[in-house]
Amino acid sequence: MKQKEIMLNTLRKEDTALLSELNADEIGNEHIGTSIETPMKKNAFDMSNDEKIKKIEFHFKEIMETLGLDLTDDSLKGTPNRVAKMYVNEIFSGLDPANKPIAKLFDNKYQYNQMLVEKDITFYSNCEHHFVPIFGKAHVAYISNGKVIGLSKLNRIVQYFAKRPQVQERLTIQIAKELQTVLKTEDVAILIDAKHLCVSSRGVEDANSATVTSFYGGKFANETTKQEFLKYVEMKTQY
Repeated sequence: MKQKEIMLNTLRKEDTALLSELNADEIGNEHIGTSIETPMKKNAFDMSNDEKIKKIEFHFKEIMETLGLDLTDDSLKGTPNRVAKMYVNEIFSGLDPANKPIAKLFDNKYQYNQMLVEKDITFYSNCEHHFVPIFGKAHVAYISNGKVIGLSKLNRIVQYFAKRPQVQERLTIQIAKELQTVLKTEDVAILIDAKHLCVSSRGVEDANSATVTSFYGGKFANETTKQEFLKYVEMKTQY
């Protein structure tokens, strides 16, 4: 499987100017992100979750009926409510800061000063341009700055940022920046290998391609340390 590596850079002024010349379809079809932060309205949390579910249910019912589906059918009549609950409580629950994992740190009493790698973290997200799935594996590493974090929290942080409409570049940076903040160290590395249904099931319809994004902070910018991390990622686990 041939993979395309995307270099992660923040938008420069000329990039922003270029984006302003593109229409919405061009931005979506080219899978271009516009910011590191997830674009959110200031009043995003004025409504309760129950109110959001009722509103989404109403509008999704309208979408289904517009498509010509018969919602009196036993198989379809509960779909608008199921979709609404899924959006709010599950696949987009990472939009709500109240769901952010509490990352408790512990003293590194055993003085482990090598990199720790949590690999093959399975995640599911959704493309913000077409609202179809992105899914794959995240590989996370850090070098302790005197504190360590519970292994499951690394998974939970990945899941939290994945459970929102995303572009893969932003997802990679958000996970990395959160870990740098929580762990109080720049020494963080992220590698994400994912498939996008907006590429494989529509548009170009390429079912074989995958997208790889990476982030190397602090000591991981050193080529030797970076290659050590990549070696662990590629290593076949025996168990």
